[in-house]
Amino acid sequence: MPPMLIAQTSPEQRALNWALAASLVIHLLILFVPRHEPSAQPAAASRLEARLGPVRQPAAETPAPPVPANIQPRSASKAAKPAPRPRMMTVDKSRGPAVAAAPKWTAAQKAEMDGFLNELAGQAQATPKPTLAQRSLAMAREQGRQMAAQDEAGEAMLERRPNGPPADPFSLEMYMDGLVRRLNRSAAFVKNDPRSKGVRSAAVQFRLNPDGSLKSFVVLNAGDQAEEIAFIKSVIERSLPFSPFPPDIDKAARSLGVTICIQPGSGGGSGLGFSRMSGSRCR
Repeated sequence: MPPMLIAQTSPEQRALNWALAASLVIHLLILFVPRHEPSAQPAAASRLEARLGPVRQPAAETPAPPVPANIQPRSASKAAKPAPRPRMMTVDKSRGPAVAAAPKWTAAQKAEMDGFLNELAGQAQATPKPTLAQRSLAMAREQGRQMAAQDEAGEAMLERRPNGPPADPFSLEMYMDGLVRRLNRSAAFVKNDPRSKGVRSAAVQFRLNPDGSLKSFVVLNAGDQAEEIAFIKSVIERSLPFSPFPPDIDKAARSLGVTICIQPGSGGGSGLGFSRMSGSRCR
């Protein structure tokens, strides 16, 4: 019989075998030890079961009943509401008073009315139309009133009498025109050197008494017109006395003031001549 070889194990192999044996024992003990489930552990979730049933058909929609043609929505009826008709007041003619009949004229009344109308027509024809001279005089008076108002505000100033009547504008206009003509006639006899004129404006004022005599002479603005002011004063003194006031002006005013403006370059270079201003004051 052949000999048998007995394997000899090393110490490491023996240690490994012991470790495996110990591991098997521990696992067997764990498997056979009884385990107690905890009472507080929640129950396992139940299974979900699903079954396939027949498919339900959706219920058919019930059709809406048709709207009658004569019924319209509320909004449309409001929009189509006719406009209110204006209210008209009616009068029952049967109850109202009867209209009075037109009066009937007798022959005598008609003749009297015709005579009255003919008389009015005859008076209108008998009134003569104003002649050209009368119309011109009326226009002159109207212009005189306008210029008189300008004179009182500008070159001519009336010293009114207490409770005196107003002066006639046309009379004042005529008197001022005569005064200017008298000054121009007297200026032709007073020497004046045009080279002595200044370049600035000036103004003087003289006042007349009702008899035409000189009441006062005042320099309002001398400027550089000393020679021209002296010339104007000489012309006024040579023109004295002026015409007395007309009766209406005499009753209205105690004196008449006249303002003379000296404006360089407005005399035409001759140094002679006075003219009336268009109602504006001296600047």
